[in-house]
Amino acid sequence: MTTIPEKLTKPYEPANTESRIYKLWEESGFFNPDNLPERHKEPFTIIMPPPNANGRLHAGHGLTIALEDIMTRYQRMQGKKALWVPGADHAGFETQVVYEKKLEKEGRSRFKMDRKELYDEIMAFTLESKKHMEADVKALGASCDWSREKFTLDPNVVSEVQETFRKLYRDGLVYRGYRTVNWCTKHQTSLSDVETENVEKADKLYYIKYGPFVVATVRPETIFGDVAIAVNPSDARYKNFIGQTIEVQHPENKLSLIVIGDEEVDPEFGTGALKITPAHDHNDFRMSETHKLPRIEVIDQFGKLNEKTGKYAGMKIADARTKVVEDLQALGLIEKIEDYTHTVPTCYKCSTTIEPRVMPQWFVKMAPLAKLAGDAVRDGKVKFIPDNFEKIFLYWMDNTIDWNISRQIVWGIQIPALICAHCNAGALDTEHKEGGACPTCGKPLSTETDTFDTWFSSGQWPLLALGYPEKADLGFYPTDVMETGRDLIFKWVPRMVIFGLYIAKQVPFHNVYMHGMVNDKLGKKMSKSKGNVVSPIELTDKYGADALRIGLVIGNTPGNDIALAEDKIKGYKHFCNKIWNATRFVLTNIGDTTLDTPRPALIPRDEEILAEFNTALTSITSHYENFRFHLAGEELYHYFWNTFADIIIEEMKPRLVGNDQTSRNGAQWVLLQILSANIKMLHPFIPFITEEIWGILPREQKSLLIIEPWPKPF
Repeated sequence: MTTIPEKLTKPYEPANTESRIYKLWEESGFFNPDNLPERHKEPFTIIMPPPNANGRLHAGHGLTIALEDIMTRYQRMQGKKALWVPGADHAGFETQVVYEKKLEKEGRSRFKMDRKELYDEIMAFTLESKKHMEADVKALGASCDWSREKFTLDPNVVSEVQETFRKLYRDGLVYRGYRTVNWCTKHQTSLSDVETENVEKADKLYYIKYGPFVVATVRPETIFGDVAIAVNPSDARYKNFIGQTIEVQHPENKLSLIVIGDEEVDPEFGTGALKITPAHDHNDFRMSETHKLPRIEVIDQFGKLNEKTGKYAGMKIADARTKVVEDLQALGLIEKIEDYTHTVPTCYKCSTTIEPRVMPQWFVKMAPLAKLAGDAVRDGKVKFIPDNFEKIFLYWMDNTIDWNISRQIVWGIQIPALICAHCNAGALDTEHKEGGACPTCGKPLSTETDTFDTWFSSGQWPLLALGYPEKADLGFYPTDVMETGRDLIFKWVPRMVIFGLYIAKQVPFHNVYMHGMVNDKLGKKMSKSKGNVVSPIELTDKYGADALRIGLVIGNTPGNDIALAEDKIKGYKHFCNKIWNATRFVLTNIGDTTLDTPRPALIPRDEEILAEFNTALTSITSHYENFRFHLAGEELYHYFWNTFADIIIEEMKPRLVGNDQTSRNGAQWVLLQILSANIKMLHPFIPFITEEIWGILPREQKSLLIIEPWPKPF
């Protein structure tokens, strides 16, 4: 007679189970693929997108952990040598922004701190945050190999990231350029295009009389930096002006501007004539390169007009705009003002309007690298789930521009170079020394203080996480799956493909699984300002990690956003209770039957039940294999609740108490076998309760469920 453990007679309590089970897993050593049984030979690898080590996990991280652990546990049960590498990201700019907010609350400013003092403070803050982040990952049940954990500021990682820069420089793929960048006046750093967010803004469109022209602009405050008027060469209205120099009036003095013809000018916008300000507009800068125009900077790094603007110097942009318009109106130079709605780039962390500025920065030549990545995807070396992201990826690779990798922040990996303050040239730190002669102009060189864009190091992560260039773990490369949020299709995924091909001559992964954003219960984006942020750890504390995991995945199709409602998680807590109660019923009624009991004589209905289970097993396994985890979870849920608990158990009850011993033996064997198989199939989704139940199921050889083979058809 099977002995029922006392804990099974009580309601299931995640709080009393999960930490104990996780400790059991850790002590087993099976998170490390080197410790798996002999049958585990073929590698299966996932590199965890390293969470930012600047706070607790958010709901999106919860989904990432759930999906990647489902993949890892499933493949481990299929006999793969499964490796899931955890990590933590220093997250450069993002972490410095978090720390700046902390400084503000303390009445301090990073601009009044020594660089080393600020760096050391952020490092201490990050290492402390990293501990909490790791505890959160464990609380969600992640079966990752902590012995291989990496941090993006580990000395060997920093060294290799800097070496990649040197290689790019020597290969002619990195250069120090002087062009417009996206400048955040609040955080005092440049940002790449993918670090800006476009927002729709209502502005005024001012029609200014410019000599024989009328030009339409939303930025009259930049007229002090105007160097030309551009028209479309096919525009009959202005064709005869092209090549002429005209005199125009503005509040300070008169300007002489050349009229240029450029195909980029839209004859339908405004009057078809544009004022060209190369130092403060990306498109105007490109025209200045084509037409060899000068660049006059009239707005400084703080978003104020500079000394070249006369009486307007020191004014903030908005104030200067108002004053310039007033003065133009007084001179009779404003023809009309219209309401105008347009898209404006903003800093993705503080929403400050981006100010284009011409600055010397380090750039990566993207065209040849992007072609490598695009060709690899076209050749089928990388598959996207869902496949519509392939088109997005290829469009991005086919239309990319050079990548600004310089950041004017302290927190991050320093660019290993020297720069010349006189001519803005740059040189590698391995070839020149501080104070040495600039190879271009001979003036003294100084050490570069800028740090890398965090995506420069993160882009190399699949290799760095496996210890590259050390070869011990490179048998796990290329990895099998990169699972990440759909918002990183621009920021991160292309960089990883590019660096994998450039450094290792192989794609970093074979599949990219894109999940959507986790929104609040109303489908709105979570944000602290809205007060609608849902903490995955708070939900775990309340309902258990298993309920959160399965609740995040069921109903969540790849690439689509989901609404996280607490009631949904609560519902899956009830599902876990259903499994617990069904287990108690089965073990109470199976007598001496164990998992080792040979198959007894079965009635036709038993054979029918087993055949139905085999069909479900085949379908569910196919879902797992083809990344349809939302369908695997849904089918498991419905099979266990609606078929096993509501139909099979109910049908078996009379046979379990009847006098026909053969019928009773068959019922007992079928119930235990199907319960066991369900526990195995559910394990990747709800690992804690299934491991707990597996430890209770009667059998001779005790082992952990984490390394049990996947069920086979009956």
